[in-house]
Amino acid sequence: MSDYREMWESLGLNMEAHDALMAALPPLYGDIYLSQANRPQGMGYFDFVVSEIHGIRVKELQDHRAQGGKVVGAFCVYVPEEVVMAAGGICVGLCGGLDIALDEVEKVLPRNLCSLIKSFMGFKLGKVCPYFESCDLIVGETTCDGKKKAFEVLADYAPVYVMETPQMKREMDYDLWKQEIYRFIEKMEELTGNTITEASLREAIRKVDGKRKALKRLSATRKAVPSPISGKDALLTYQIAFYDDVDRFTAKVNELADELEARVARGEGAGEGPEGPRIIVTGTPMAIPNWKLPHLIETAGARVVYDELCTGERYFQNLVEDFGDIDSMTMDEMVDAIARRSMEVDCACFTPNRGRTDKVLRMVDEYRADGVIHYSLQFCDPYTIEAFEMEKALKERGVPYMRLETDYSQEDTGQLMTRIEAFLELVKERV
Repeated sequence: MSDYREMWESLGLNMEAHDALMAALPPLYGDIYLSQANRPQGMGYFDFVVSEIHGIRVKELQDHRAQGGKVVGAFCVYVPEEVVMAAGGICVGLCGGLDIALDEVEKVLPRNLCSLIKSFMGFKLGKVCPYFESCDLIVGETTCDGKKKAFEVLADYAPVYVMETPQMKREMDYDLWKQEIYRFIEKMEELTGNTITEASLREAIRKVDGKRKALKRLSATRKAVPSPISGKDALLTYQIAFYDDVDRFTAKVNELADELEARVARGEGAGEGPEGPRIIVTGTPMAIPNWKLPHLIETAGARVVYDELCTGERYFQNLVEDFGDIDSMTMDEMVDAIARRSMEVDCACFTPNRGRTDKVLRMVDEYRADGVIHYSLQFCDPYTIEAFEMEKALKERGVPYMRLETDYSQEDTGQLMTRIEAFLELVKERV
C-alpha cells in the first residue's frame, strides 16, 4: 500500500483521528468479510478497493482536480450523476456509515437526529474524510426534513447546493423535478466552465446506465437457490458503486456477474452448507462501513437475497434508456428521461408510496424470499412510519416480517441478534 500521508495532510485532515479510523477499519472488515467461506474470486477487487478506501481513488480525484476538473459530492440517488459526468466532473457519494466526531456534531445538530445525518456532518467537522475535502461542491436534496436543515448548517463549512426533491408523483411534480435538473445543469456548467451538450449528456447516460446494467446482472443471480453470493458481498459492491471510477467499476462488476452466473449454472452457492432462510432487507440506506445488520442476519444462518435500499436496488432498478431510445433523443427528451427514471425510485419521502410496498411483495416471489426484515435508523421518521404499512401488507400475504430500529453503535448487537434468531426460528417453522 502506498503512503498517502502527504496527500491527506494537504487536504487538511485531522491526522490523529484519521489514523485511528484507518487502524480500526481493517480488523472490522476482516471479521465481517474476509472470514467468509467460498467467496467469489471476483470479490478480490472490491476487497482491494476497501483496503485503499482513502488511497488510490482519492489520488485520482486529486489528479482530476489538478487538471482543472471538478469533484461533486452527493448524499442521495436523486442527484443525477449523468449531469455531473456530462460536464466533465466526477460524482462521489458522501453518506457516512459510522459515528464520528459526535461531540462536535452535537454542538450544531440535535442529539435525537438519525445517525446518517450526524455521520456525514461528523466526517466534515472531524476532518477525517478525504472525499469530503476533495469536493468542489456538495449537492444536497430535500428528501427529509433533517437532511434539508442539516445542509443549511453544512453550508457554513463547505460549498453546498440543494435540489428540491418533489414529495408526490403527480405530473406537476415531474415537471418540478425536470426543472430542478435543468437548474442543476446550469450550476454544473457554471462550476466546471464546460457546456453540457447533447453528445456529452448522451455519453454520460450510456456510461451510468452501463453501471446500472452490471449491477442488475449481479442482482439477478441472487434469485437462484442457493444464492451464489452472500448478502454482505452484494451490499459491498453496491456501496462501492457510489464512489469508484464508473468504467472500471462497471467492468469489474460484469466480471463478477460472469462468475456468479457460472456458479448458478453449477448450482453452487456462497458459504458453507445450506444457505438457510432467504431474507429481504428493506428500509434506510446502509453506507460504508455500516455492515452490522446483514452481518448479524447471515451470522445467524440466513442469507440476504435482496436489498430494497438506496444503497441497494433503488440505486439501479431503473435505467434512463427505459424511457426511450437515447440515440434519437433531443436534449430536452434526455433531461425528461433522467427525471422520470429517478422519480420511479420509491423513497419514503413520497406520499403516497404504495409502490415500495408493492415492489417488496413482488420481490418476495421473484427472489423466493422466506421473510422480510425492515431496517430503520432511529429517528428516521419516514422509514419508521412506513414500516407499519409494510407490516400490514406483508402479514396479509402471510409473509414473516420483523421491524428493527438501530443506530451505528455496536451496543445493541446482542439484543439485535436475539431478535433476529427468534425471527429466523419463526421463518423456519413456516418454510
